[in-house]
Amino acid sequence: MSGILKVALDLPLRTLFDYRCDQPIAVGCRVEVPFGRGKKIGLVAGSAPHSDLPADKLKSPLRVIDDRPLLNTEITELLNWASRYYHHPIGEVWFSALPTRLRQGQPATPHPEERWRLTELGEHNPPEQRAKKQHAIHNQLKAAAKTASQLDDELPNWRPAMRTLIEKQLVEVEQHFDSWSGKGDEPPLTLNNDQQKAVDSVAEGLDRFQPFLLDGVTGSGKTEVYLQLVNKVLNRGKQALVLVPEIGLTTQTIDRFRQRFAVPIVLLHSGLTDLQRHNAWLLAANGDAKIIIGTRSALFTPLANGGIIIIDEEHDGSFKQQEGFRYSARDLAAVRARNLNIPLVLGSATPMLETLHAANTGRYQHLKLPERAGNRSMPKLEVVDARHQRMRGMVSASLRAEVRDHLQRGQQVLLFLNRRGYAPVQLCDDCGAVPECSRCDTAFTYHQNRNLLVCHHCGSERRPPSHCESCNGETLVPIGAGTERVEEELRQQFPDQTVLRIDRDSTRLKGALDRHLEQVHSGEAQILLGTQMLAKGHHFPNVTLVGILDCDQALFATDFRAAEKLAQLIYQVAGRCGRGEEPGRVLIQTHQPHHPLWQQLLSKNYTQLAAELLSEREITGFPPFQHLALVRAEATGPLKAMDCLTSLTQQLPGSTQIDTWGPVQAPRPKRAGHYRAQLLFQATDRAPLHQQLHRAIALLDTKTNRQIRWSIDVDPVDLY
Repeated sequence: MSGILKVALDLPLRTLFDYRCDQPIAVGCRVEVPFGRGKKIGLVAGSAPHSDLPADKLKSPLRVIDDRPLLNTEITELLNWASRYYHHPIGEVWFSALPTRLRQGQPATPHPEERWRLTELGEHNPPEQRAKKQHAIHNQLKAAAKTASQLDDELPNWRPAMRTLIEKQLVEVEQHFDSWSGKGDEPPLTLNNDQQKAVDSVAEGLDRFQPFLLDGVTGSGKTEVYLQLVNKVLNRGKQALVLVPEIGLTTQTIDRFRQRFAVPIVLLHSGLTDLQRHNAWLLAANGDAKIIIGTRSALFTPLANGGIIIIDEEHDGSFKQQEGFRYSARDLAAVRARNLNIPLVLGSATPMLETLHAANTGRYQHLKLPERAGNRSMPKLEVVDARHQRMRGMVSASLRAEVRDHLQRGQQVLLFLNRRGYAPVQLCDDCGAVPECSRCDTAFTYHQNRNLLVCHHCGSERRPPSHCESCNGETLVPIGAGTERVEEELRQQFPDQTVLRIDRDSTRLKGALDRHLEQVHSGEAQILLGTQMLAKGHHFPNVTLVGILDCDQALFATDFRAAEKLAQLIYQVAGRCGRGEEPGRVLIQTHQPHHPLWQQLLSKNYTQLAAELLSEREITGFPPFQHLALVRAEATGPLKAMDCLTSLTQQLPGSTQIDTWGPVQAPRPKRAGHYRAQLLFQATDRAPLHQQLHRAIALLDTKTNRQIRWSIDVDPVDLY
C-alpha cells in the first residue's frame, strides 16, 4: 500500500500517526519514523488516501525494517478488537504483541545464544583447586553446557574466570538455539470413559470454532486430555497454543509435552532472556515450533497454522493483566479462537463462575471429568477448631499431631499459608507504634531472612530500625506469622525432617522453583510450606495431608468474588494431596468453625457450591448477569483523584441503562505515594456501558487532568 501510512507507535496516545510514503508497505511491518526531535520504531497499521494534516507537515519513514509483516492479519484484527474493547491506546496494544528485541528494531531473524562447554582438554584437566571460581565453573560445565543466564543464576561475577578458562583452552563457546525438541518417548495413557468422551467431543470439530469447558476434579487427568487433543492437531499439520497461569507451571507442563511429542516446542514467559523470547516468538510465527507453551502474554504470539488453544487452570486471576493494558487472556482467547475458526478448551477443577454460566447456558460445551484418574478418592475436607488450642508457628496442637502421624508413615505433608515474610507487623512493645510505608500508609512486613522491612503493596524496602522511631524504645516485637516464621517453628518442632518453603522469596533466583520441586518429587523434603505457588496444578503423589493454616481473613472480605476465590483456593490446595496410592486429608484450621462457608465446603462439591454462588450473583446483579467497568484515578494530592472523578460524574449524562457507583476511595486508598479513587459502572448490556466509557475517556483525556493518572478496567477481576 502507498499514500498515507497509519503507523502505531508505542505511546499512551489514542491515535495512529500519519506518514507520507510512496512505496507499498504491508500492514504489520515495522518502520523507523521521525517523531519529535528523535525517531521511533512503529508498526504499519493501515493506509489512507489522504490525511487531515497539511501535506507540508507530513514526514516520511526513515527506513523500512521488515520486508514482510511481523504481525499477520489475524493478529492485527485481534489487537484492534482488544484496543476497542478494553479502551486502551492502539499503539501500546500493538507493541504488547512483540518481544523486546523486535520492539527495539532488531532484525526479525532467530539469533543463536552463546553457550559455554568444556573442551576435550578441559574434560580431563580441571583447574587448580585454589582457583575457586574457575573450579566452580568447571564443575558446572561438567554436568552440561551452560548459557549466560544459567551461569548468572549459579555463579556471580563468573566472566573474568571464564575468560581465563578460554585462554587455557579448557572451555569453548558455541552458538546455540534455545528450543526444546521433544523426545516423544512416552506412549499415551489409556483414557477412562469420561476422558475419552472429552477427547472425542473436541476432536469432532477441529476445523471449526467451539469453546469447551473441561470441568475436571483435581487429579482427573485433564493434562492427558490436552496431550491427546494436541496429538490430533499435530497430525493435521497444525500448531497448538497452551496457556498456563504461572511461570512455575511451565517447566512441568513442557516436560510432559516433551516426553510425549518429538516436535519443536517453545516456551514464552517473562522469565526468559530477551534473546530466548525473541527466538521462541519467531519460531512460533514462522511455523517451526509446533507447540507453544506460555503464560498470559503468549496469547498474542502469531501462529503460522493455529489448530487449537488450550487454557489450563482457566479460573486463575493471573490471566487478567492488572496494569497498563488490562486485558483478560482467557476472554481474548475466545475471540482469537473464533477468528481462527479453531476450538478453545478451558480446563479447571474450579471454573470461574462466568465460565460455568457460559457452559450452563450452552455458549460453551460442558465436558466433565467427575472422578480422579485410577479411581482414587477425593481428599476429605475437615475443619479444625483452632480456638483455645496452643498455637506454635500458626500450627495448632491437633494439626501438629496429624503432621507427625503422616510423617511417621513416610508420607509428605503440605502446609499452606498465603502470607510471605516473617511477620506482617513489627510493633513497639512500649508505645505500640508500627513502622509504616510512607508511600502506602500500610504496615511493613518484616522479612527476617533478608533482615528487611518490605511493603507488599509498592515493593519499598528498608532496614529495620534498632529502636522505636516514635518513643525510642528498644523492644520491637514481630506480631503475627508469615511463611518464614512458620518455617522456623516447623524446623524446631520437627528437627529430623526436611522443611521446604516455597514462596516468591525462596524462589527469587532463576531455576530455584524447579530445584525446590525436584526436592519434593525425590522425597528429599518431607514438609512443604508455601503460598499460592504450591496450590496450582502441581502433582505431589506422596502428599497425603494438607493443612490450611489461616484463611479466616478471606471470610470477611468485601470483594463480591471473595467466596468464589476462597473456595477455588481451598479446592486447589486440597487437590495436591491424595494423588498417589494413599488417600488424602485436608484440615482447614480456623477460629471461625461455624462460619456458613465452611459448612458449604464440607457438605458440597465445587459444582454445587458454585450453583449457590451463581444464584446470589443473579440476585445482586453482579457478573456474569451484569457487566462492570472500573475507572481508577490516582494523584499525589489527597483530594485530586476524588475531585477528578466527582467532576466526571457531574459531566456524564445520566442513563437508565447504567448504574454508577461512587466515586469512592479505593480499598487501598494510598499506594506508592499516590492517593487513589475509583468509579464503578454497572450495566445489563455491554453496548451502553462502552458508550459511557467513550464519553468518560473524552472528558478525562483533557489538559486539566494531566496531573491525574487514570485508567479503564473493563471486566475487572479485583475491585481494589
